[in-house]
Formats: sequence, structure tokens, C-alpha cells
Amino acid sequence: MSQLLILAAEETENPLVPPIPELVIGLLAFVIVFGFLAWKLLPTINKVLEERREAIEGGIEKAEAAQTEAQSVLEQYKAQLAEARHEAARLRQEAQEQGATLIAEMRAEGQRQREEIVAAGHTQIEADRKAAASALRQDVGKLATELAGKLVGESLEDHARQSRVIDRFLDELEEKAEASR
Repeated sequence: MSQLLILAAEETENPLVPPIPELVIGLLAFVIVFGFLAWKLLPTINKVLEERREAIEGGIEKAEAAQTEAQSVLEQYKAQLAEARHEAARLRQEAQEQGATLIAEMRAEGQRQREEIVAAGHTQIEADRKAAASALRQDVGKLATELAGKLVGESLEDHARQSRVIDRFLDELEEKAEASR
């Protein structure tokens, strides 16, 4: 058994250190694979990375340009909004002024119509007063003629005479009424 142990001890070498021929073959295979990948795959990877970097930088530039444009559009909208508010305030002021003018005109027209109606009423009242006075004068004249005829005992049917008597009687009544005032 001791012999076996010696053989086993010789055969067991450090498992972390591979044998030299395996190391050379592995290293040669690694260089071949690495060279092939570097020759075929590395340019493609670099190309994709470069495209991606350019896309990202272009996207950032586009985003900055879009942000600048959006800011300018926002400023334009704010200016237009301020102008629209100013215009609305101006229109509202004009409408108030026109409304005040219209109200003043309507009041003046109403005042003028009221004065016309009052004047027409006064004219109508004056005409009615004159008509009533004339009708009253005729009625009083008739009554006075009848009464005078009964008192005098003669007929006062003559129209001209009747008019003179009536006028004289009414004039005397008016003088008495004015004197009593």
C-alpha cells in the first residue's frame, strides 16, 4: 500500500495548475476565437454603439430644438393671449360707452316724447275748454234768451238780437267774475 500511496501522490498534482500541453492548446484556441471575434464582431459592435451614440446625441439635440421651439411658441401664445385680453377689455369698454350713449339717447327721446304728449294734452285740454266754453255759452245764451223773453214778455227769436243780448249778458257775467277775484 505504501507503493500505491506514492503513486497516487505522484499522480495527484495541483488541480489549479493545468498541464502544460492543455495550457498551450487552450491559450491557442482562446487567441484564435478572440482574434476571430475581434475581426468579425468588434467592428459591428463598434458600429452599433456609434450609431446609438449618434442617435442619442441627435435625440438630445432634437429635444433641445423642440424645447426651444416650444418655448418660443409658448411666448407667442402668451403674447396672443395678452393681446386678446386687451382687445376684449377694449371691446367691453366700447360696448359700455355705446350702451351709456344709447341709454342717454333713449332718455332724451323719451323726454322729448313725454314733452310732446304733455304739449298735445295741453292743446287738447285747451281745445276742449274752448269747446266746452262755447257750448256752455250757447246753452247759457239759450236759457238767458228764454228767461229774458219770459221776463220781458216778448219773443227774442231774432237771431241777431239774441246774439247781442247773450253776448252782453255773458260779458257782464265775466266782468263780475273778474271783479270778485
